[in-house]
Amino acid sequence: MSRDARDILAHVFGYDAFRGEQQAIIEHVAGGGDALVLMPTGGGKSLCYQIPALMRPGAAIVVSPLIALMHDQVSALKESGVAAGCLNSSLDFDTVRATEHALREGRLDLLYVAPERLMTSRFLDLLDHLRDTGRLALFAIDEAHCVSQWGHDFRPEYLQLSILSERYPAIPRIALTATADRQTRDEIAARLHLEGARCFISSFDRPNIRYTIVEKDDPRRQLLHFIRNEIHPQFARAAGIVYCLSRRRVEETAAWLQEQGVAALPYHAGLPAETRNAHQNRFLREDGLVMAATIAFGMGIDKPDVRFVAHLDLPRSIESYYQETGRAGRDGLPAQAWMAWGAQDVVNQRRMIDFPNEDGGGGQDDETFRRLARNRLDALVGLAEATTCRRQRLLAYFGEESAPCGNCDNCLSPPRTWDAAEAARKALSCVYRSGQRYGAGHLIAVLRGEMTDKVKERGHERLSTFGIGGDLDEKHWRMVFRQLIAREFIHVDHERYNALTLTEAARPLLRGETGFLLRLPPEKTRKGKSRRGASRQDIPGGVPTTLFERLRAWRIATAQAHNTAAYVIFHDATLRDIAITRPATLDDLRKISGIGDRKLEAYGKEIIGIVADCG
Repeated sequence: MSRDARDILAHVFGYDAFRGEQQAIIEHVAGGGDALVLMPTGGGKSLCYQIPALMRPGAAIVVSPLIALMHDQVSALKESGVAAGCLNSSLDFDTVRATEHALREGRLDLLYVAPERLMTSRFLDLLDHLRDTGRLALFAIDEAHCVSQWGHDFRPEYLQLSILSERYPAIPRIALTATADRQTRDEIAARLHLEGARCFISSFDRPNIRYTIVEKDDPRRQLLHFIRNEIHPQFARAAGIVYCLSRRRVEETAAWLQEQGVAALPYHAGLPAETRNAHQNRFLREDGLVMAATIAFGMGIDKPDVRFVAHLDLPRSIESYYQETGRAGRDGLPAQAWMAWGAQDVVNQRRMIDFPNEDGGGGQDDETFRRLARNRLDALVGLAEATTCRRQRLLAYFGEESAPCGNCDNCLSPPRTWDAAEAARKALSCVYRSGQRYGAGHLIAVLRGEMTDKVKERGHERLSTFGIGGDLDEKHWRMVFRQLIAREFIHVDHERYNALTLTEAARPLLRGETGFLLRLPPEKTRKGKSRRGASRQDIPGGVPTTLFERLRAWRIATAQAHNTAAYVIFHDATLRDIAITRPATLDDLRKISGIGDRKLEAYGKEIIGIVADCG
């Protein structure tokens, strides 16, 4: 690796070593090669194009789908002494003209641009000028999975980016994404004409994230208990994201959290644009806010100190779950991914797949989409039901083998299980013998031998399944039916008042050819016994709280003065290292990861003073 790259890493960005595949990627792209990079959120993707951009002559053009992300990345680069700018619809005419002029004159190292802006004839003419004068360094296509028509982050304008290979074949291109299965990777390569690009696939593992999945039982109260009891005390004012399926649930959740004393804001596509932007900016720039949101929020969020991501509803797929939970702990410090789910979530998701709200024609493409969506949902349900290591199951989906992680709920507290095959067969038989016309409540009454008015009216006391399930209470029977629905042994017929019907998958279970193992709810701890110590994650080294909080307060004030996000000044991880090592001189401070020359010069004396005051 050339000396220039290591100098840039150390003196501009303040890091002493490359991580994972970074060095190989940077060397390849700086040498003029095309690359497709799959690297988990927080893995350092940005450096993979930012450093080559500073090594090659001219300006790098970075295609990014989100305005807020552009502004924060540009701010972070400027804080590090890099000449960067952006072009998007939020800028006024004079700013656009000034930025274009700086680009034409060679005064920018990186320019972030929205895909629709890149495709304008005006901007393409500008790129032609840079190419013809030898001042076009490279193209970086961030969030490259947006090109996939099978994903919920699909952006039609990304399909037009194939023009880059046709119009500028000699300019290296790097496409980057945090998550993509084999099909999505192939689609990215085909649609962006990157079939010949070198593919770099880093480990999908995020070892600092603890995965916990619970069955719904008053989910808002479960969420509040998690926030109050499971987050490490060092992060008492933790930033977090709570994902909900509907706009209504988003607003109700945000309001309820506020009532409970949690600083929370709502975010969904139905809010006015100015409200969405204001809430997103507050989340990015303030410490300790919780955002209740639909999936409209999050892609490209660069906030490194999100300590938890919670789901109050089941996501659409493992890809969605991985991408959304990956927004926690980008700084490498302990973070948590928590989800509450139930069989009704699965029913709702399958209904959305089979009866989409969007207008669209029929045809093979629609049916193919539904089939893929069902398969991906099934894989996520399998993860939620797993009784073994969550991380193993998650990584296996992406083709990566791993050992039990020791940092998920199943590893830390192995679940109790119940061989429910016999109960499942009784339930399936009852569905069949009652004519596949009734919901779970009535079927449970039949199984338990309860002479309700409906049972008498239908004559179901004469069924052979009447009373054969009296050994189980209603709670256990509802668990059995929920899981039979979730695993698609039973289908919910929405056209017939949620009647339960058997699927083909039920046959081998009825014949005793397959098992049916269920998770049992965890035993409740005895009153007065806290699980907080066992569930919270330790922070190695221990952080002096007073100094850490003083540094955070200074960072907030500095960020406000600069009109930027707090993490653009310094990450929590950098402040944590300062608090632990207590540097007494600028030379000591220079050794802290994340402090380059520009930040050392701008903030070094202030930081040393704060450390000394807390001596």
